[in-house]
Amino acid sequence: MEQRVNFITLATSDLEAVRTFYRDGLGWTPLVDVPGEIVFFQVGPGLMLGLFDAEKFDADLQREHTTTGATGVTLSHNLDSRDEVTTTVAAMAAAGGTVLKPAQDGAFGGIFHGHVADPNGVIWEIAHNPGWHVDDDGTVSFG
Repeated sequence: MEQRVNFITLATSDLEAVRTFYRDGLGWTPLVDVPGEIVFFQVGPGLMLGLFDAEKFDADLQREHTTTGATGVTLSHNLDSRDEVTTTVAAMAAAGGTVLKPAQDGAFGGIFHGHVADPNGVIWEIAHNPGWHVDDDGTVSFG
């Protein structure tokens, strides 16, 4: 299997709340939006974030409805400056997110970051990491 991911799909118990958060609060443009079922946002070259109604998610997996949301997962959004981290954390809170950790210096690696949960509880790490670099061809390097 080729080493790549094209879709990250997360079950949500309140699709309308997360649609409003990402689309209206953060200004993201859905690529596909099926009311009552799923909304897809393109979040990078060849990468989609899907937010799928939890009951329909379980039906698609052909199992009883047991999914309550994503746990043990963070999605990270890396920025070019500490100020952008502070501003983005505040914007996410204003859009209806819950600040779990205000923007601050991290415990390792010179990172400055904060954590915000979307209305479904998906945790975003908003970070400035001066050691993080993405080359023109998309290759990621640290250090």
